[in-house]
Amino acid sequence: MAQTLPDVRQSGCRKPSGRVAERAGWAQTYLRPEAVWPLSRGEGVTVAVIGSGVDASAGAGTGMLAGRLALGPRFHGEGDAGRDCVGHGTVLAGLIAGRRTADGGPSGLAPGAKVLSVAVTDDAGSTNADLLAKGIRAAADGGARVAVVATPIAEAAPALAEAVGYAAAKGMLLVAPTGPDGQSVAVPVYPAAYPGVLAVAALSADGSSAGGSASAAPAAPAAPGGRASRVDLTAPGVGLLAVGLGGGAFTASGPSYAAALVAGAAALVLGRSPELTAEQLADRLRATAYRPGTALPDPTVGWGTVDPMTAVAAAGAAAAPDAPAAAEPVVVPPPADRSAQRLASAVAGVSLGGAALVGLAAAAVRAGRNRGRRRPE
Repeated sequence: MAQTLPDVRQSGCRKPSGRVAERAGWAQTYLRPEAVWPLSRGEGVTVAVIGSGVDASAGAGTGMLAGRLALGPRFHGEGDAGRDCVGHGTVLAGLIAGRRTADGGPSGLAPGAKVLSVAVTDDAGSTNADLLAKGIRAAADGGARVAVVATPIAEAAPALAEAVGYAAAKGMLLVAPTGPDGQSVAVPVYPAAYPGVLAVAALSADGSSAGGSASAAPAAPAAPGGRASRVDLTAPGVGLLAVGLGGGAFTASGPSYAAALVAGAAALVLGRSPELTAEQLADRLRATAYRPGTALPDPTVGWGTVDPMTAVAAAGAAAAPDAPAAAEPVVVPPPADRSAQRLASAVAGVSLGGAALVGLAAAAVRAGRNRGRRRPE
């Protein structure tokens, strides 16, 4: 699905997907959230999705967010934040906290976390600085510890800057994409360009940066684009498989989806370390990222690719990204060979290939050896 729906007046809101996915997408294979779940599933953490809304049916019955979806205000149009005409916010919520289905389909990174939906776009998925500012404040007041600003804008405004400061004062970490989905941009976008906001770019299945933008639609390939905002982290953001409107599967590409995965990783960290401040949480995610092997921060990938396992397992206060991390040996399996994963994951929706968790006792020995050698630059 696309971030915007320009022909909404002609074709109406996006239709629910009847597609069934029986395999997890490559993002889940790459990030391996199942290895983290024995330590944290994000319980007790609320993540706000500030965007087009989240379909209320996802939080009812057997929906992917059943019992874990709260509907906040809608700042444009009629109804509440349980109406999602574009479907964009629903997919983001699924990537963050969607539950694992019995058939082994796609799930979110933090299936124990709660989602707070705050709607700030029109039915076509467009927004402005004032609406975003209201949404950020509502998310902070609603008790969210983490929030994804789903729709970036190329407009710096005092109200938006003040809302970012308000969120920081309330202890909420803002995660935002470094560009709009489906477009190349040559100027900074907001709120990602503001200090204190965790700016996220998209990663392709082959491990390369996908630029600041890409498109999203059922089974549509992504088109890399440029960016001008700084980058803190990358995450999978091209050809992702996720649950959306109607509980069916969609493919999605773009930095907004990568930002959702980083927000899910943040929820996992807070599920185990709820005492972290927003600043410490951001530092933890940057300090434990997979390094790009270049001078840091790299202008294209920032501090590297988000690593949920290492971030959750790290003990003590988060270190600054340019300082050695004060962490005990990791007690979860070490990362798999990424080159093999990238080849196996070239097509969205690739199978997990029978990957399974190994015993924690054996994993602790291997992980302790491997992680002991690795220190953030």
